[in-house]
Amino acid sequence: MSRQDVYQENGYTDRDDYLKSLSEDYGVPIEAVLALADVLGPDEDFDGLVSNLEDAVYGGWFDETDEEEDEYEQMADT
Repeated sequence: MSRQDVYQENGYTDRDDYLKSLSEDYGVPIEAVLALADVLGPDEDFDGLVSNLEDAVYGGWFDETDEEEDEYEQMADT
């Protein structure tokens, strides 16, 4: 079975479609998903990548704090 078949068997057209779907499902920037997928490699797409994304999301890596929002507002005012 080819690597492409794995994505199609799981309802995606290809790896790019799958990674885009992860970005949307987890609310994570696509650049972050692509970077992590690049580090882990395709063999981890359905295991390690998902686990790492869950850890990052539930760990608050992508949450903006009020302090960060204040900094952005201050920069915009100058």
